[in-house]
Amino acid sequence: MSSDGPTLNDGPGHNRGHNHGHGHAHSHPRTAGQQAHAHEKGQSAKRKQPTVEDHLDSPTEGAGHLFDLPVMPSAVDVFDTTLRDGSQQEGLSLTVDDKLRVAEQLDHLGVTFIEGGWPGANPKDEEFFARAPSELALSTATLVAFGSTRRAGVKAEDDDNLRHLVKAQTPAVCIVAKSSEMHVVDALRTSLDEAVAMVADSVEFLRSNDLRVFLDAEHFFDGYKANPEFTMRILRAAEEAGAETLVLCDTNGGTLPHEVERIVATVFSGFDTQLGVHFHNDSGCAVANSLAAVGVGATHVQGCVNGYGERAGNTDLSATIPNLSLKLRVKTIPEDRLERLTPVAHHIAELVNIAPNPQQPFVGASVFAHKAGLHTSAIARRSDAYEHISPELVGNGTRFVVSELAGRSTLAFKAAELGLELDSDAMGSVLDSLKRLEHEGYHFEVADASLELLLRNSTGWEQRFFDLESYRVIADHTLVRSTEATVKVFVEDERIVASAEGNGPVNALDAALRGAIGSRYPALADIHLVDYRVRVLNSSKGTGSVTRVLIDSTDGDRTWTTIGVSEDIIEASWQALSDSIVYGLLRATAAVKE
Repeated sequence: MSSDGPTLNDGPGHNRGHNHGHGHAHSHPRTAGQQAHAHEKGQSAKRKQPTVEDHLDSPTEGAGHLFDLPVMPSAVDVFDTTLRDGSQQEGLSLTVDDKLRVAEQLDHLGVTFIEGGWPGANPKDEEFFARAPSELALSTATLVAFGSTRRAGVKAEDDDNLRHLVKAQTPAVCIVAKSSEMHVVDALRTSLDEAVAMVADSVEFLRSNDLRVFLDAEHFFDGYKANPEFTMRILRAAEEAGAETLVLCDTNGGTLPHEVERIVATVFSGFDTQLGVHFHNDSGCAVANSLAAVGVGATHVQGCVNGYGERAGNTDLSATIPNLSLKLRVKTIPEDRLERLTPVAHHIAELVNIAPNPQQPFVGASVFAHKAGLHTSAIARRSDAYEHISPELVGNGTRFVVSELAGRSTLAFKAAELGLELDSDAMGSVLDSLKRLEHEGYHFEVADASLELLLRNSTGWEQRFFDLESYRVIADHTLVRSTEATVKVFVEDERIVASAEGNGPVNALDAALRGAIGSRYPALADIHLVDYRVRVLNSSKGTGSVTRVLIDSTDGDRTWTTIGVSEDIIEASWQALSDSIVYGLLRATAAVKE
């Protein structure tokens, strides 16, 4: 396991032994963010103003339109707290194995720090920190244990929480302290002087055990508005005891960017220690607040990939990282790892078992998807006409979504993606069919496989895997309920009849069709249904309404969606089911040819 985060060993101001405040000297090399902070202080906050030429010369060309950049630090340390603060999200629960896998992904992405949890708070986090030294081989990130200051009236060396932090054996720890007078008086029920002493004693104790210490000043922004003198005393105590970074937390998530700029700038001018920020998203401003804080001196940003967290979540690092790196030219993760952002965000979503948000900035499946014909025709001429960055920079990609709004350019792009050549007549025919079918209730922008089959059919292609003669479904509601389906198909010139039982009509039809053609197509064994969704399109007709069925299928390598629409739900299901199998067999056949 790495004992430190990324460093700039030959950079200006580098040294392997340095002080934070007046506490014990540190032996670890400075992070990129800390070097940027030292440079800021050394230059009296006179930063180089990037120019348009800098933008043009940047290796990340395609990251946006040309504009004058504000003065910014050269680098920021990225601190991910998915495994601690992010896991407080409602409905999110991680096993120890999950936490280890998430940590591996975060290190693969290249964040500076990974907060692993609160040792001593629960058995799960105890096991995580016990297993981490032997099961986590971190190459980029530093693992951090989280805890709190000593309790009121208890000596630091006698405090169980601080003992657990030392026992966790991580190179760095992050401790939370109340920095709001209201919370000290009403929640802790102690004096302001004791709250300051709790910070000083805790940081000094942890530093005496050779631990790097970050101080999370909880409720800092609300506390500063009410009693700035006390919040500054908390920070001063931590700095003088040797804290490495002072993290200003917007715990209630209600602070706005203009307030952040004013308050962080004031704190920056009064302290030598690196400043960090941690914003919750209750006002929808967490990412904007983080950028505002960096603009006035913060060089350490906390948050979560995908913005997980309680209530409205934390700062979404999936947006913060590319905004800083691509738009503001501030180093965050290694530049060659920016393209890992989308895959890692989606992988972590799978690990925490929360479906990715398709409209999540930068990494969502829909954020570089273009539906209207006017948009796609413009994209054909200039990719930045409707895209604020080149999606490949963050590992995403442009998609052209086909619907009744599509024009010829959209269809041309989609056909080109599939390697299909459509002449003018075929293009007009498929466009008319598409608009007619969408009027009937089809929704091809969410049914990629059915759309591809429609486009292939327009070129004269016909699927030859099987031809349907008929199917029949019988539901028997006796003491023992059962559903039986019979499918009659032709495979080449052979007529095949197969029956099967299932736990419902769709399952029975699926089993019967597989029974009929499975021996001819072994690849069918790898194709599985993973989701089945039904929507009523015109509920005014009651049980006679038109229904839309969407089926997601996979072959273990890729997932695809097919669609069926009919007043008969079984017919709609058959359309989607048969398309899903045809598409899967088409993929399998193409793979064999390659």
